[in-house]
Amino acid sequence: MKKISLLFFLVSAFIFAQQSALDQKINSIIKDKKATVGVSVLGFENGFKYSKNADKKLPMQSVFKFHIAAAVLDFVDKGKLSLDQKIVLDKSNLLENTWSPLRDKYPNGGVEVPLSEVLEMTVAKSDNNGCDILLNLLGGTQTVQKFMDSKGVKGFQIKYNEEAMHKDWKVQYENYSTMTSATDVLKKFYEGKLLSKKSTDYLMKVMLSTSTGLNKLIEQLPKNTPVARKTGASGKNKEGLTGAENEIAIITLPNGKHYAIAVFVSNSMETDAVNCKMISDISKTVWDYFNK
Repeated sequence: MKKISLLFFLVSAFIFAQQSALDQKINSIIKDKKATVGVSVLGFENGFKYSKNADKKLPMQSVFKFHIAAAVLDFVDKGKLSLDQKIVLDKSNLLENTWSPLRDKYPNGGVEVPLSEVLEMTVAKSDNNGCDILLNLLGGTQTVQKFMDSKGVKGFQIKYNEEAMHKDWKVQYENYSTMTSATDVLKKFYEGKLLSKKSTDYLMKVMLSTSTGLNKLIEQLPKNTPVARKTGASGKNKEGLTGAENEIAIITLPNGKHYAIAVFVSNSMETDAVNCKMISDISKTVWDYFNK
């Protein structure tokens, strides 16, 4: 019995020392930066947890497109929507002056595209017009909120669409998530607790094809590492403040195991390059920790 207790103590002490080293490295990355940096890491198979400012409610920006896509696929699972159904694109939903690969592809509108294309553009390319088209189909942000509430996702709030965020800088702060919430919802998603197997596999595939934010979480990871992810960024206001530079992801390790990571840089007076480098460096530090 004593031997078991001693072994447990030694293992616990070793894990604590490892986590302290990880914390020190992350602290050194964010030290002296004029920004609030939130971090959460959750090992799926081993239950590992790390957090830094993980209960602060920080603006999500486009990270919320993951939650919106999940709510749309819940409607698909329930037969209320179909990925094949046609969506009419026209001047009313292809707004100018916003990030929209969908509008760039169909500049004149007047076309019908499948819902799947709108969803894929919204998640993998972070299309703002696509995002608001999806929200209109759902009946607004409150549908996404209700869906997340029903799945026990805490520390998450969505109130405004992309168009509203473009009109008023302040409203982005009403669309928030804690880092703990972000990794928790990713774990629920991965375990099939949000959607059917078919919809889970589909959204996972879309997230694996994400092409935005190449200088954030994946920048320093080995090439071809499977990373299912969603980025978000606010840009800067007139005072040079960045509201949000964010990313959430499910990362597959070489041994086939997984972890979720969420890093949000909020209210930063640093340059875009410095904000993204913090996310990249934190991601590399966590990757190294898991691959010891």
